[in-house]
Amino acid sequence: MRKKSTLLFALIAGLGIANLSMAAEGTKEPAGRAVVFDKAKGNCLACHAIPNDPKAESPGNIAPPFIMMKERFPDRSKLRAQIWDSTVANPKTSMPPFGKHQILTEQEIDQVVEYIHSL
Repeated sequence: MRKKSTLLFALIAGLGIANLSMAAEGTKEPAGRAVVFDKAKGNCLACHAIPNDPKAESPGNIAPPFIMMKERFPDRSKLRAQIWDSTVANPKTSMPPFGKHQILTEQEIDQVVEYIHSL
């Protein structure tokens, strides 16, 4: 009987560990999302809304929401250019030129592009 109890306990413990690791993997946040939400970096929520994201509390409404981004920017390079220096397309924009002013690194801009383009 003791052997069956030990085996059952090991099986249950193993299942619990597997579920925990699956949950941890399932909650892994894309790097670009972290930059978008970081107030010291992108701080995109100050101006943009991200619909259907429970963490996107109190978003700004100065700029367009991040919806249908693949349709709006089928060419990722145009989205990247907009993030890198939005003043090229609109000299009077309130969006900071994240690349030109080195607010974000090239890698961070690429990560933000990937994340936003997935919305």
